[in-house]
Amino acid sequence: MGRHSLPDARRAGSADPRVRARRRNTALATALVLTVVGGTAAAVRGGLFSFESSCDDDTVRIEVAASPDIAPALRAVAEDARAKDVTSDGRCLDVHVTARESYKVAAALGAGEKSAAQVWVPDSDAWVERVGDTSAATPVTSLGNVASTPVGVAVVPSAARTLGWPAKTYTWTELAGETKAAGKLSLGTVDPARSSTGLLALARIGAATSGTKDGDIRAAALAKTLSQHTSESDAQLLATLPRDTRDDTQSGSGRNQALILSEQAAFAHNTAQDGGPGLDLFYPKDGSPLLDYPYTLIDEPGLSTDQGRAALRFMTLLGEPAPRQFLRMFGFRTDPESPAATLVAEAGGRAPQPYARILDDSASKGAVQEALGMWTITVERARITTVVDASSSMAEPVPGGDRSRMDVTKESLLQALATFTDEDEIGLWKFSTKLDGDKDYRVLVPTGRLGAGKKKTDRRTKLAAAFKSLEPVPHGETGLYDTTLAAYKAAVASYAKGRFNAVVVLTDGVNRDPGSISRADLVSELQKLADPERPVPLIAIAVGPDSDRREVDQIARATGGSGQRVNEPSQIHAAMLKAITAAGVGTTD
Repeated sequence: MGRHSLPDARRAGSADPRVRARRRNTALATALVLTVVGGTAAAVRGGLFSFESSCDDDTVRIEVAASPDIAPALRAVAEDARAKDVTSDGRCLDVHVTARESYKVAAALGAGEKSAAQVWVPDSDAWVERVGDTSAATPVTSLGNVASTPVGVAVVPSAARTLGWPAKTYTWTELAGETKAAGKLSLGTVDPARSSTGLLALARIGAATSGTKDGDIRAAALAKTLSQHTSESDAQLLATLPRDTRDDTQSGSGRNQALILSEQAAFAHNTAQDGGPGLDLFYPKDGSPLLDYPYTLIDEPGLSTDQGRAALRFMTLLGEPAPRQFLRMFGFRTDPESPAATLVAEAGGRAPQPYARILDDSASKGAVQEALGMWTITVERARITTVVDASSSMAEPVPGGDRSRMDVTKESLLQALATFTDEDEIGLWKFSTKLDGDKDYRVLVPTGRLGAGKKKTDRRTKLAAAFKSLEPVPHGETGLYDTTLAAYKAAVASYAKGRFNAVVVLTDGVNRDPGSISRADLVSELQKLADPERPVPLIAIAVGPDSDRREVDQIARATGGSGQRVNEPSQIHAAMLKAITAAGVGTTD
């Protein structure tokens, strides 16, 4: 057998290894406990530990907030450390682990809230990066990763056989397409706004379709399909599996036959005493995203010397052989590309599934932001009014090419348009100065549903044509303030409940209309119009070297939105998705 081959887990007459695993893991847990107790007793008898200097007399306590999946393993290591009187600078280590959803901790730290924990172990670096994107955030410092587990697609056995498991391999888009095509299977996921598992899979699907014909439209359609089968946690997701294995291939049963799931979650389900029928695991051949569990200090400058050193001691402890055994016992990998064959088998994997093919850049910042932005507008459906600067400066060439700022802006807007579904509502305004009498703006396409109208004259077609027709106004100046106020008033007045409502303003300069409202008055008016119960964030994107990011950010924040700056128009699409993600974060809890 090759390095990564697995034994045949389904030979005729043999029991399902996952059933045996449930008994074996119970026995292993008991053995580990006995080892801990026995080791402690032997140490006491040998005089290594003294009851005259009990750990109760001199301890250093550390609070750890950990992702719920890894919290039990970390708790087992902490209890083992207490039983063995592991010390930090001569004081016994007293680590308390609390399970907390990573997205909730990220939101709290991003808002600058104080934390009772000194250490945070989320399931992905993506959450640490999210906190770092916020200027008012509580500082976090990632020191390394303590465990990992890849993300795949777990399928009920009869459906897996229909898909050719284990011999047939699929890419992410092929797997998603198989579950979508002709209603073959229902594919469930945990909400990507709450779960790294769902988020990294969505980012991978988006990356796989990027650059292909109609790739953005296909990715949005797949996200829309997934949004109809989302759960809030792994436990809720697993509860959507068929109760009766006799109907596990019937997509009409309202239950999911396939789940986007981490290897560890599949392992935990398959080895649980009451986990139900085992799942088979597909590992996509274009690579599995990796949950990587970064060990992160919270507000490191605020930690006492004892706390800081104890936190570091616990991290080094997690790299030692015995604690790593605990991590593996709970289904985690301690070497991402060389997992134990038994772990993979018990999680539902089997050769030739490419279970050792891991994506190094699965949690890249850009990919995650784009995936979250697409998910926000896909799940909630969008109602977005786009307001584009058409002042004469938009005719200036982009450095390094012969295209103008307006040319590249139009290309970016067309790219963004492809990510919206026919159920989304999009509109287009352009502005300069005195475009319509005394008005600095003109409504080119009123905000409405993209799929409305006849096939050849629907709003999507009209909007695409309007984007292409945008041209700079000769000698036109930037009437930013009056236009922003008018567009925001219109968006608030036409607020659509149950949708992601927003105004997106693109400008390459500062306000240059001397007769307009002042910036201070604009901010004041926007604050009066903004209603937290009916949120309409303003997303302002400053384009190019003449733009003022601080100005657009101040204006946008009056509505709960944000201002972004891009060096060139080609970055507009990514900036829009980043801003949409930031605006949508508060709606996830």
